[in-house]
Amino acid sequence: MKAFLIDRYGKNTGRLGEVPAPAVGAHDVLIEVHASSINLLDSKIRKGEFKLILPYSFPLVLGNDLAGVVVAVGAQVKRFKPGDEVYARPPEARIGTFAELIAVHENAVALKPANINMAQAASIPLVALTAWQVLVETAQLKRGQKVLIHAGSGGVGSLAIQLAKHLGAFVATTTSTTNVEWVKALGADRVIDYTQQNFDSVLHDYDLVLNSLGADVLEQSLKVLKPGGQLISISGPPTAQFAQEQGLSWPLKQIMRLLSLGIRRKARKRAASYAFVFMRANGAQLQHITALIEAGIIKPVVDRTFTFESTAQALKYVEQGHAKGKVVVTIK
Repeated sequence: MKAFLIDRYGKNTGRLGEVPAPAVGAHDVLIEVHASSINLLDSKIRKGEFKLILPYSFPLVLGNDLAGVVVAVGAQVKRFKPGDEVYARPPEARIGTFAELIAVHENAVALKPANINMAQAASIPLVALTAWQVLVETAQLKRGQKVLIHAGSGGVGSLAIQLAKHLGAFVATTTSTTNVEWVKALGADRVIDYTQQNFDSVLHDYDLVLNSLGADVLEQSLKVLKPGGQLISISGPPTAQFAQEQGLSWPLKQIMRLLSLGIRRKARKRAASYAFVFMRANGAQLQHITALIEAGIIKPVVDRTFTFESTAQALKYVEQGHAKGKVVVTIK
């Protein structure tokens, strides 16, 4: 089958090539991929930024989102059948959605929302699960609380704004001048144009900050939290708790403890807490998201669509940081 793969780590690596069709385990769903989407995670994996915690082998097929049609199921699969339209973020150890076929454990798969097309569905899983696992699972965001979501026009930000509004929160976000009105239309109550204002000088007494940006923004974000507030980052630094959840070695746990020591100490000084969330595949949570999409509460945000042959260009476009929402690759 045809796939977009890398033979080594590097910023500009990647090619279309032929790889064997995947084997289907007893609990696997074999999916004909109709569309995938690009995430910054794909770029980071390609460059080797996760090689210590995700020891992939080569050739490695990239891709972390998919929408498609079930073509076969393993002997123990009960919830899906050939012909089902599905979407998923595969488990991190078995990525590879930039391909014509992929086998995914059934626990990571959900039926595709009936009211959106394959390209829109492919834009959803990773960013929506990230937003869910930060806002619902980790922060347990409650009605009336105040949340700052950085980079509101990005893939995670555009979904997180919608989910936070559904949960009843007051939502502030940061974005550039050209996207101010656009993120307001997504539901943001307060928009900070970072080219004109420093968010930490105008926002105060927030319950939660969702950070997806760099270390400087991470530290500034502590200033907007009230006592007891939570700073949750999806861009690091990772913590020892994350290392334990990943089953990493003792030395890696200590490295991650040290990497996050500074921000955790600064958070404690402000009577706040710091957590790192690394999104994981979860078909049950994706089913909740399906219900929200079918109810019109969450809408997919697709910036641009590329052909399968243009996957390298799609990756480059996302790395430039100008996409509004998600970038999709159509495979079938």
